[in-house]
Amino acid sequence: MLALGVAAQAAGTLVVSAPALLIPHLLAQGMPFASAGLFAAAPTIGLVLTLIAWGAVTDRVGERVVIAGGLALTTLTVVAAWVTAGDPLLLGVAFLAAGMTSASTNAASGRVVVGWFPKERRGLAMGIRQMSQPLGVTLAAMTVPLLAETHGVRTALVLPFVLCAVLTVLCATGIADPPRPVRAAATTSTPGTGFANPYRASGFLWRVHLVSVLLVVPQFTLSTYGLVWLVGLGWSTPAAGLLVGASQFVGAVGRILVGAWSDRAGSRVGPLRIVAVAAAAVMGALALVDVSHWAPAAVFLVVATSVTVADNGLAYTSVAEAAGPSWSGRALAAQNTGQFLAASAVGPGVGALVGVLGFAASFAIVAALPLLALPVVPRTDVSHD
Repeated sequence: MLALGVAAQAAGTLVVSAPALLIPHLLAQGMPFASAGLFAAAPTIGLVLTLIAWGAVTDRVGERVVIAGGLALTTLTVVAAWVTAGDPLLLGVAFLAAGMTSASTNAASGRVVVGWFPKERRGLAMGIRQMSQPLGVTLAAMTVPLLAETHGVRTALVLPFVLCAVLTVLCATGIADPPRPVRAAATTSTPGTGFANPYRASGFLWRVHLVSVLLVVPQFTLSTYGLVWLVGLGWSTPAAGLLVGASQFVGAVGRILVGAWSDRAGSRVGPLRIVAVAAAAVMGALALVDVSHWAPAAVFLVVATSVTVADNGLAYTSVAEAAGPSWSGRALAAQNTGQFLAASAVGPGVGALVGVLGFAASFAIVAALPLLALPVVPRTDVSHD
């Protein structure tokens, strides 16, 4: 279940990461910076539009149908992107649709992990599951820029099509829905049963959602503009793509270590607070690197990418545990919706900042957001286990 959940999410991430990695190709064709950022945000906007709906469907019909069905639809959107590759507007619409369909794996694959793993192993398991996003970005970074530059956009879309098509079949045949509590065993108003609305019980989920919104901005700033930043420092596009991919892979390993750390610590919110401080520090360091043109820019980008993705698994596991089994689909979808709303603003917003202020000032502004998240992080964990 864990392997299929990771693979499904990685395939969806590969599709929705492709537009950001096409930015150098689009800029070379004369597209304005802000417009290229909006193009990169198209799949994220699609995710936002449908995540809550996919989460509700998952709570009702189960994970297998949602993951396999969503991947099948995502495969069709990749075909549409291949057909419309010559028209940037229509290509953007196709990627918008890809975001809408790939949201299914975001909403359901986390529930598979939460449902099949006990609490004392869940942080590690969710850390592995959260590898899926940086792994998907890694695959995209290592293939999309190089193939788009050498053979065109259509060739860059072959791998996403193949992976989504194959995983549709594998998930349809291999995923088993985790056991669910029997609704008759508790009333809908009994606290701690998992059936009561957890958003009414306390402000815990709202606070974790807000923290994640603030912490996702540095992550998407680097995944969207890390490639462009390196190219501006003199890197070739293929070499920059390889480095971005490598940094995402290191970040994926970091998520596993942070998940295991939270299991050992017996807390999700304690490590989350430390990660927020580290995210502010690394973004500030990148601003200094840009100003001073330090030679080891690559090292700083790898470290910053690793740190800024480390919070996802902690927050995701915390939300699932606090929501309970009957609300986790909707709560996890709400969690992702808030993050992707912020991520949707990163493309055009940070792009406009870079166009006016440059990368150093933009990185410094982004570094302030994790500091704002610190007082919002809850003091103690909440769990239905």
